[in-house]
Amino acid sequence: MKRHPFHDRLRAITREIVATYDSSPIPAHHIDPERRLPSRQAIVQILENLFAVLYPGFYGVQHLTAENVEYHVGALLDDVAAALYEQVRLAYQFDATGGEGDDQIRAAADEAVDRFFRRIPELRRLLLLDCEAAMDGDPAARSFAEIIFAYPGFEAITIQRIAHEFWNIGMPLLARIMTEHAHSKTGIDIHPGAKIGESFFIDHGTGVVIGETTVIGNHVKIYQGVTLGALSFPKDERGRLRRDTKRHPTLCDRVVVYAGATILGGDTVIGEGALIGGNTWVIESVRPGARVLNTPTSQARQEKILDRTHGFGEGI
Repeated sequence: MKRHPFHDRLRAITREIVATYDSSPIPAHHIDPERRLPSRQAIVQILENLFAVLYPGFYGVQHLTAENVEYHVGALLDDVAAALYEQVRLAYQFDATGGEGDDQIRAAADEAVDRFFRRIPELRRLLLLDCEAAMDGDPAARSFAEIIFAYPGFEAITIQRIAHEFWNIGMPLLARIMTEHAHSKTGIDIHPGAKIGESFFIDHGTGVVIGETTVIGNHVKIYQGVTLGALSFPKDERGRLRRDTKRHPTLCDRVVVYAGATILGGDTVIGEGALIGGNTWVIESVRPGARVLNTPTSQARQEKILDRTHGFGEGI
């Protein structure tokens, strides 16, 4: 067989690349057959099966009947349990410090999977409330089926609520793989650590960013391009970023945040019923019921717009 003209050159480049694996202080490689990483592909498949459990007939098999749905959901959960146990075990094994034996890792994986499965009925209750919030909040929505099938915000919230359960049981790697999958599909970036109350609605959604320590109350609605972020990044005495502080804002019940608004800071609290206008920059707390608008000179006009749009799905 004729050798490729770049063969020798590629062999030299290969050796040069491989040499950087051990010389770099940053471990941007993982070569350890004893500690395999979880599989992104397997985790995405787990999410797809969970969508079929949470929204049967909309995802997965569509020819369901009252007689076969219980069998179908049971079979799906069997598949999810087996696949999820393996991914959780690999995640625990990867994060192990060396003192944990195989039996201890397997027991921890068993417990984590059991804890997640016990949360699925509550997850479905919360997600149905989110679906209802979308219907109540968007006059363009013509059916619940449209929301479940086609709304990127609803898909991102579903994945975040699933991922949040894994975040809570100490599975941050699996949780981040899930929410970054949602981010890549929808353009909506919600950290799995964010705490989100009931009846949450993201309209349109593209460009939404919600940080790790964000707390969101009940019946909150936000629009595209909204950022709930950190105002600054505190450091310890050695100059390293502190990761144990509240860096992102709190939105109380019934807050509405319009398109392009940026709300920053762990001490920033948006009071109950407040409205944050489009393209505003908020770095201080806002009292309950207040309206924060972008330009003082156009305040009267913006208040009229807010009066017309509050409670509906079309942004300003």
